[in-house]
Amino acid sequence: MSSNKNNIKIHEHFKVVPTSSTQTTTPLTYFDIFWLRFHPVERVFFYTLPNSQSHPSFFFQELVPNLKSSLSLTLKHFPPLAGKIVWPSDSSKPFIQFNPNDDDNGVSVLIAESSLDFNHVIENSPQEASLSRSLIPYLESTDSFASVMSIQITLFPKNGFSIGITTHHAVLDGKSSTMFIKAWAYLCNKVIKTEEESPTLLPELEPLFNREIIKDPNEIRKKFTDNINELTTKMFPNEKPNQRCLKIFPFEPKLKDSLRATFKLTREDLDKIKQRVLSKWEIFDTNESKPETLSSFILTCAYSLVCIAKAIHEVEKKREKFGFVFTVDCRARLEPPIPNNYFGNCVWGIIVDTQPLDFIKEDGDFLVAKCMHEKIKMMNQNGFDKFSPMPNEGVEVMGVAGSNRFGVYEIDFGWGRPEKVEIVSIDRGLTIGLTKSKDGNGGIEVGVVLNKDVMDHFSHLFLEGLSSN
Repeated sequence: MSSNKNNIKIHEHFKVVPTSSTQTTTPLTYFDIFWLRFHPVERVFFYTLPNSQSHPSFFFQELVPNLKSSLSLTLKHFPPLAGKIVWPSDSSKPFIQFNPNDDDNGVSVLIAESSLDFNHVIENSPQEASLSRSLIPYLESTDSFASVMSIQITLFPKNGFSIGITTHHAVLDGKSSTMFIKAWAYLCNKVIKTEEESPTLLPELEPLFNREIIKDPNEIRKKFTDNINELTTKMFPNEKPNQRCLKIFPFEPKLKDSLRATFKLTREDLDKIKQRVLSKWEIFDTNESKPETLSSFILTCAYSLVCIAKAIHEVEKKREKFGFVFTVDCRARLEPPIPNNYFGNCVWGIIVDTQPLDFIKEDGDFLVAKCMHEKIKMMNQNGFDKFSPMPNEGVEVMGVAGSNRFGVYEIDFGWGRPEKVEIVSIDRGLTIGLTKSKDGNGGIEVGVVLNKDVMDHFSHLFLEGLSSN
């Protein structure tokens, strides 16, 4: 396993399968294929427990059995998650297959206990980047198959527990994975409170797996494929090309001399950034009319990524050219639009190709926000048949994971809402993790993993920029 488990004691390892199911085969669309060998998405949810429930006996005798039985009930609605991605020699494309008679199928679940200080692990202030890694389960992938999801439930004696979830990006995007976790939490509550044997899901949590509704009007699949090949060749030049290989590329976590931290932008902070950015629109631009407003997503990305680029440049002067890639949900943008509960990948990548030095300029947040705004506007008007070009050589590309629209702090399995939610996998690249603030007041939490020296500069720039007029 790639993660450090030195502070973890494994109590049990088992597989959970749907309560009742038949064999299912689910195709992968061109939206899915793009992520076929991309690193998995790793999230951890931290929950505190009151004193009466923080004893190990409650965890092992009540909490774990309830999570296990409700997971099995949930997988009945989401059978592909208990399967594997396979690519038989007689198939031109890979697909997801769940076979209830195959002992290798099912969701891998680890029950563990951590010796880490719970209150330290959930702190927002910078700490060793490796700490959260021990709470995340490994996702198996080989040349011939790839698991879809694995889970680790970890007890912190006298404090609480965490649920670490690792998901294969080729099977589900962030919206879909959050939908699954919400469905699991909903059914867990039902199991605890009503003891129903077969509770039903809310309609909005019922997944739609119909791949026929995803059309390919302008041979987008080919554009995706060409782009994947170009991207993987650049990133992994030593990997032998094997079209049928399903092994995930080695995006190793950057943990040495790295810190993980969470920074908050309040509603007031976002308003301040927005006014500052909009006030520069007429000064810098004569062609585009100033937008009435800018989304919290644009403002957060532009502000945070410019602070990161400037901090990196301050520490390593030679690193000065940056770009940014983000994804947009296409469910409502397809023609015709597809239902909100479509389960799979339905996101399109957009590259913010400002001038490479724009991220480290004094007005970087304006330049990046403007480019993001224009790219999204262009996509909404013209569709997404034109694929974004790859960044130029020597440009360091930053990314974003998560969304302030997922509502992860609302996910209550029956023992209260999360104390903290982290996207652990941001340590596999130069990526920020976004979640809507826990307080529900319209703010956003920004997770970052940076070199220790860069983190010092980033923290200073981030906080200084919010205090200045």
